[in-house]
Amino acid sequence: MTALWTVDEIIAAVNGDLLSAHHNGDINGVAFDSREILAGDLFIAMKGEASDGHLFVNAAVKNGAAAILISDDVSFDGVCNVIKVEDTQEALNNLGIAARRRMSGKVIGVTGSAGKTGTKEALFAALNRISFGKAHRSVKSYNNHVGVPLSLARMPRDCEYAVFEMGMNHVGELSALTKLVQPNAAIITTIAPAHIEFFKDESEIARAKAEIFEGLTKGGQAIISYDSPYFDLMAGIAASLGHDVIGFGFNEGADICAIEMMNRVEGGSHITAAFAQKLGGGQVTYQLSQDGRHWASNSLAVMGAVHAVGGDLAVAGLALADMAGLQGRGEVIVRNVGGGSATMIDESYNANPASMKATIEQASLTFSKPQNGHSQLILILGSMKELGDQSDHYHAALAPIIMQANPHHVILVGDEMKNLFTSMKSQVEPNSNIHHCRDAEHGEQLFHQLLCAGDLILVKGSNSVGLSKIVNKFKGLGT
Repeated sequence: MTALWTVDEIIAAVNGDLLSAHHNGDINGVAFDSREILAGDLFIAMKGEASDGHLFVNAAVKNGAAAILISDDVSFDGVCNVIKVEDTQEALNNLGIAARRRMSGKVIGVTGSAGKTGTKEALFAALNRISFGKAHRSVKSYNNHVGVPLSLARMPRDCEYAVFEMGMNHVGELSALTKLVQPNAAIITTIAPAHIEFFKDESEIARAKAEIFEGLTKGGQAIISYDSPYFDLMAGIAASLGHDVIGFGFNEGADICAIEMMNRVEGGSHITAAFAQKLGGGQVTYQLSQDGRHWASNSLAVMGAVHAVGGDLAVAGLALADMAGLQGRGEVIVRNVGGGSATMIDESYNANPASMKATIEQASLTFSKPQNGHSQLILILGSMKELGDQSDHYHAALAPIIMQANPHHVILVGDEMKNLFTSMKSQVEPNSNIHHCRDAEHGEQLFHQLLCAGDLILVKGSNSVGLSKIVNKFKGLGT
């Protein structure tokens, strides 16, 4: 197996000093969390607001680190290569830059207010299948100033495709990240009031998301939701930087347009997408394993990116058909309950007004299919964070969406949901099944009192609300 790095390559990339040399100069992985270190890895001692990685050097060496990258003097038990730099954050950035410089394949960047991680995973699945396992992507939600360079540093030297998720909650953040990644193509999935407490309005969010195009390589492709009211704004920014624009969506005029979408009995969708003449024309028909119009839109972005980097669209379609649900982002969990089974849709990792609306509507549609045999629909909805002084407005706007879904029980969790609960209670029967819980622990207790065989449960909220506790407790039931 070819080493990810050699110690000499790392020293050259980070302009470091080798304080202690060990006979093994091959490095197989990179991490800044000592718990993730495996034998042969490089441990980077990062300094954060809450902790300092230099305190965990000994643990990293004990776990098998072949090299450590430090900025402060440390002592530890054992032997390994020790590389010292002035700033480990800067060193990580430089290692990421070196990884990108040596990579001769195609790179795609993904951002957006919702759907980033799902789109990244779907695109990776497609490109990994196309390249017979020679694709790379950022794991988890490593999409910030630390996660992006780490994901670059982990990129194998011989990979043919790489996909990097990039996030932001302030102006200028994406500009810095995309210049590290230097993508050949970049996707903006959608614009919604996520993190709006840090922005004047949604158009400002759109401008900040469009920063991703600043790092596009020459001749790069900007892949943008044509259905977004901010398409013209973002496309104009991309064009002003000299990039070609591919619009995807359902609206007529999109360069990649879904001209047919049919729900499949077994779940997911059957989609036919038409390609504009500037993209070569023609149509592609494929199956998508994931439910919902939002997922269908994301799949069009995937097809746009595959086309942009010269991949096989037919093989990409096969990958989309086989893709499994993602933990916290649409994973479907079935467990034995009361002589039957119950089904949970786990969307507990993130929430904003746009994604909340999409998943509630999809859960209602899934429940309404007679062939699914569900007896009652339960919505467990947690607060949407980082909405600033518009938080009450956006939470209140969920009321008609929830009522339209016609659930049997609604459990609202978190302080931000209190006003929504009060408002909804005033509009329905006094004994209606709308509940408010201050935290996930109380929500979990109430949920298990209501749980019955045949239930379909949607769990959706911002990660900090902790609804994953409810999901994990449900997973512990018998299969």
